[in-house]
Amino acid sequence: MSAYDPFRAVADALLSARCVVIGSHVDPDGDAIGSVLGLTLALEAAGRTVYPVLAGADRPPTTYGFLPGIDRLLAAAQAPGCDVFAALDSPSLERLGDAESIARGTDRVIVIDHHPDAVAAGDVALIDPTAPATGVLVWRLLDYLGVMPDAAIATCLYTALVTDTGRFSYSNTTPEALRVGSEMVAAGAVPSEIHTAVYESRSVGAQLLIGRVLARTVLAPGGRTAYSWIEETDLTETGAHADETENLIDHVRALGGVEVVLLAKVHGDTVRGSLRAKGSFDVGAVARTFGGGGHRAAAGFTHIGDLAALLAEVLPMLPGGSR
Repeated sequence: MSAYDPFRAVADALLSARCVVIGSHVDPDGDAIGSVLGLTLALEAAGRTVYPVLAGADRPPTTYGFLPGIDRLLAAAQAPGCDVFAALDSPSLERLGDAESIARGTDRVIVIDHHPDAVAAGDVALIDPTAPATGVLVWRLLDYLGVMPDAAIATCLYTALVTDTGRFSYSNTTPEALRVGSEMVAAGAVPSEIHTAVYESRSVGAQLLIGRVLARTVLAPGGRTAYSWIEETDLTETGAHADETENLIDHVRALGGVEVVLLAKVHGDTVRGSLRAKGSFDVGAVARTFGGGGHRAAAGFTHIGDLAALLAEVLPMLPGGSR
């Protein structure tokens, strides 16, 4: 008897569907958007009917407005009923936001993810925490779908890979990441154009917001942890879009000598915390104590309360030990 192959199982489930809804987590990043669009285009190339949906926002992040198929993304409420839901880059169904109810109402749920805390909540699951990005799993799935990647698919999945590896600089930049990236370029992805679109096409407001975040950066005692924050008024006063805050933490992370960085985004009585680590410290474990999740080097969570309360709780858990 042949060994079970999750790629084959996922491909069979997708290809046998009447139609497929594809969604990802709330506040989608490049891996989420790129993976959803890449799989959408691939399934359409295989002759299937597909509806890609957003988890909460009524429009996709402006940063990824250049991606092929971006105009296809629907608000979850606009998606018609399908027999299969594919959850990509979302470690749990709860992270699907508005699309969660759609997923639970379908006949079959497929999970494709690379987070270490991912739950095989679907009927069919493809979970590989060693994969550099969910986009890499989708790329490897193409052979099983019988789809030859074109430039559009490669562009979407290269964007997923390059953003989740921090432009091939994070610890998940494995030999596989570089090998697959090369394959995507050979298929038509253009690294210089994608880099310019994602990292060098910011609005004036977004640049002003970087200045505010850097100006208020604080080093915790010992200098091993740095933190900064974004107030609600920062967006209106600078003119930055909310989705342009995605890569802000990387500017704080550039500080020499720090091991962990926290960027807090204040919204009413809640604070969204993003964590990044340079060394071996596991920020994913910290995020999970607050009901969030993510990877060892990159994670996030939502905290109910004000900024002062968040800092009082989370800073003692980070290198340096106190505020």
